[in-house]
Parts: sequence; C-alpha cells; structure tokens
Amino acid sequence: MKKTSQNRHNSLNELNITPLLDLAFVLLVIFIITTPQLSNDLEMNLPTGQKPKNPGPPPKISQILVNNAGQVLVDNQNVPIDGLKPTLIAMKAADPEMSVVVRGGGDVDYQRVIAVLDALQQAEITKVGLATETAP
Repeated sequence: MKKTSQNRHNSLNELNITPLLDLAFVLLVIFIITTPQLSNDLEMNLPTGQKPKNPGPPPKISQILVNNAGQVLVDNQNVPIDGLKPTLIAMKAADPEMSVVVRGGGDVDYQRVIAVLDALQQAEITKVGLATETAP
C-alpha cells in the first residue's frame, strides 16, 4: 500500500510547465507589439487664446476675367490675349508672391480660359485659383 501512495506523490512533483512558458512568451510578444502603438508621439501646435502680434496686410489677389465676348480683363483693364504673357511677367516681377483668380463668363469659349491658364503657367505664376459660381 505504501508503494502506490509514493507513485502518486512522484507524479505531482513532476509538473509540466512548458504550456505555461509558451503562454508567457505569447503574452510577452503581444505586449511588445502593442506598446509602441499605445504611445502617441504626435507633435501638435495648439492654438493659443492670444491674438497674433503683428498680422501682415492681406495678400493682394489679382483678378483675371474672361468675359462672354472673349475679352481678357486683368484687374479690370482690357489686355489682348497676345499681350497677356508680358503683362503677367511684369506683374510677377513687381510681386514674386503674386496670387491670381481666374473667372470665366457662363458662355465663354473654353479655349480662351485655357489660353489664360497657359499664359499663367508660362509666366511661372503658381498661386492660381479658379472662381466658380453656385447654381441657383
């Protein structure tokens, strides 16, 4: 009778911990992978409640209008399409950070607007906006 009781005690002394170690390593890998995602190192410049100290003057935006008759108006002055490029180059020389808004009439020939955009590109004016009107 004594022999059988000793066999039971011997089997309890030999506890298999391999599955427990596997579980510990899996949890360790999961924590290593998810930890960098928990820390958010996003740098942000939050707005302050103070007014800007010295706001500059608003930028001057030149208007180019292509009306239904096909005329090109630069700041309300009629400019022939052939003389548009030299006019734009002179305006850019005066103000290198020049901004332009191109507006076309409702029934204007689309090729005229494309010619104006080509002249702007050749004059190396990059700040160009296209004005649109919402439908009623």
